[in-house]
Amino acid sequence: MTARSARFLRAVVRLPPLLWLGAFFLVPFAITLKISLSEPATAMPPYLPVLDWAGGIEGWSSFLEALHFTNFETLAGDALYRDAALASLELALIATAILIVIGTPIAYAMARASARWQPILVALVVVPFWTSFLIRVYAWIAILKPEGLLNAGLLRLGLIGAPLEIINTQVAVLIGLTYAYQPFMVLPLYAVMSRLDPALREAAADLGASPARVFWSVTLPLSAPGLVAGALLCFIPMVGEFIIPDLLGGSETLMLGRVLWSEFFSNRDWPLASAVAVLLLLIVLGPVILFREAETRRGEAAR
Repeated sequence: MTARSARFLRAVVRLPPLLWLGAFFLVPFAITLKISLSEPATAMPPYLPVLDWAGGIEGWSSFLEALHFTNFETLAGDALYRDAALASLELALIATAILIVIGTPIAYAMARASARWQPILVALVVVPFWTSFLIRVYAWIAILKPEGLLNAGLLRLGLIGAPLEIINTQVAVLIGLTYAYQPFMVLPLYAVMSRLDPALREAAADLGASPARVFWSVTLPLSAPGLVAGALLCFIPMVGEFIIPDLLGGSETLMLGRVLWSEFFSNRDWPLASAVAVLLLLIVLGPVILFREAETRRGEAAR
């Protein structure tokens, strides 16, 4: 195969994913960005300006001149949106940290299990996906409410004297986030840990390392790619989560997902809602870029 044919083949292979990203990411993002630079209007669509394709160069000029950054100035100057962004980041970071603490030993136990049990353990982790996400969140309402299963069990055991107020708090949101996104942390970690060479652990043990030392010095560092991938898979969607804060957090829990829904459906302010969506994308894009750069450096170091 000639060099020209090889370049052509690589271009053909890359074309479908590039077209997919362009059609389902870049084009929707460009539309959202344009709406975020518009102003609300009582019309259809509910924003101005709208490009007049028949207007020629003058139409394009008038269209571009009418775009402005007022909505982003509103986001920067209003404490409501700053508090929502900070609360989203805080809850997502805390929930991700909890998932790392919980998911790492689960994935490690699954990876160390016998080959006969590993498929069964993976199936048990995936089983919650077989049930509607909304139904699972409603189930947590039944568990966490004052007269729910958790308080009834604690009262029966005599561990508490009065029902705990868990529902409609940030604690309930953290519980819901941790439960809903646990498979996204466990499965990437398990995929990496199950492929680790057992000889590395055996060599560390032969050198006198205890099982705990082997885990912290050998297994965990080599599992870092799965750990980071799982953290990103959990953190990114949790920042924009809407259903869990709305159902478990109540009116006191403010996150960007709820603000976005409120601006879009309640206030009918599509431009401001689009600005919140762009802000949300910029927030989650940072960790992805950092992870990509870290992976690139790790690959170069390995070579």
